[in-house]
Amino acid sequence: MITLQQGNTTVAIEAGELVGFKNQGHEFIHQKGSPGWRSSDTEMFPIIGPVNEAGFRVEVPKGNAIQDQHGLLRELDYVLESNTETTASFVKKYKAGTPVKNSKFPEKSSEEWLVWPYDFRFEKTFQLSGNQLEIGFKISGEENMPFMLGYHPAFKLHTEKPLIIVGQNEIQLDDVLEVGSRAFQVQDTTSILLRDKRDIIIATEGFGHFMCWTEVRNMICIEPISFYPYSVSQDQLHQGFQQLKGEEVVFKVVLSV
Repeated sequence: MITLQQGNTTVAIEAGELVGFKNQGHEFIHQKGSPGWRSSDTEMFPIIGPVNEAGFRVEVPKGNAIQDQHGLLRELDYVLESNTETTASFVKKYKAGTPVKNSKFPEKSSEEWLVWPYDFRFEKTFQLSGNQLEIGFKISGEENMPFMLGYHPAFKLHTEKPLIIVGQNEIQLDDVLEVGSRAFQVQDTTSILLRDKRDIIIATEGFGHFMCWTEVRNMICIEPISFYPYSVSQDQLHQGFQQLKGEEVVFKVVLSV
């Protein structure tokens, strides 16, 4: 466990996963073991969304890639690169064509191994500054590699009727619950305010959209995404790809309390 500390704000990181963000004793992050989800955060890369209806295949320029829901990055382990009192950096590397064991097999998937036909390097950084936590994502890899990126943090809810505020619009928890597994779409948005016992702002760079998901009333996932996967059929998921253009691409999420 790595702990970042500044003033009355503490960040807890476990193997690259944000498992705590506490300010003045108030915990903002969903805790493992609580109802709702077994994780606290994860990344969705190089795809977002399910692909079971497409035979777990995604169309890419090099043919078909074998993927499961939200991609294979989550099946790789982070390696710690650096750590100070207020910063931490973790990296995952992948060699094109390397089979990766699918943790969903065989209970939730028919595919035992996942494969992506491109090399990539994925860096996740944390920087704590006062009451702000910046989480950065730096992606590098082969020229023209297609990809999507989503960040999937889960926030702990302390009240019965929290609000998700997007500009002048308010989204109720029940609105998200009613959508179910598809996730509630919040399009063309770079910042969301979660109003609960304490407010937290989720601001982004590079993503462009959000989706929200939960199946319980004690947590909510507010997820910055580069593409909303349910806007197309699963066999057309490739329509949501961006491409690497030879330079490292950077995405950011800033949590402010």
